[in-house]
Amino acid sequence: MQDSTDYVPLAMLNALAYCPRRFGYEYIQAEMLVNEHVVEGTLRHQGVDLGGTAWLSEAVQERRVYVWSEQLRVAGFCDLVEVRDGQRYPVEYKKGRPGRWKSDHVQLCAQALCLEERTGETIDRGYIFYFAVRRREEVVFTEELRAEVTQIAAEAQRLAAAGILPPPINNPAKCRDCSLEPLCMPEELRRLAELAGREDMP
Repeated sequence: MQDSTDYVPLAMLNALAYCPRRFGYEYIQAEMLVNEHVVEGTLRHQGVDLGGTAWLSEAVQERRVYVWSEQLRVAGFCDLVEVRDGQRYPVEYKKGRPGRWKSDHVQLCAQALCLEERTGETIDRGYIFYFAVRRREEVVFTEELRAEVTQIAAEAQRLAAAGILPPPINNPAKCRDCSLEPLCMPEELRRLAELAGREDMP
């Protein structure tokens, strides 16, 4: 079980926003299944993970920037922090394509909140670069998104302190897309619960 005083990694907010059980496996139990998607994501990040600063004609880019927030008790790395036209914003790299799940937005906004604490600046937007489509998606840090990040960060601390693996979610589409599905076995657990419920009936 994780110490409740620990700073939760920024990437784990992404996991929790996607599925509490995924967060439980990856953070509370430190379980990870390495498949082709995980390997591809690691390879895609190699250039970013080297770190360093690049001065471009229109921007300054700093790679692999460590940030943290005392308020949220989260910490981790921004893939890229870019300063352009006097504005600072985070850029996150993802191997896939923009999807219907907004967990990537939560992770990016959490990075911005960390940067705001560290710099005293207001950061109103950031970007996610998806390798599958080779373009950036703009993410505006609305009050609603900021509130969601704050709530998820608090929930991460609560779950970590409890140290209990959350139950599977009832979302077959998310489960199908999740790399931990073979470990989690959500459908099998749902069927077992149904059978147990029938056995308990008079």
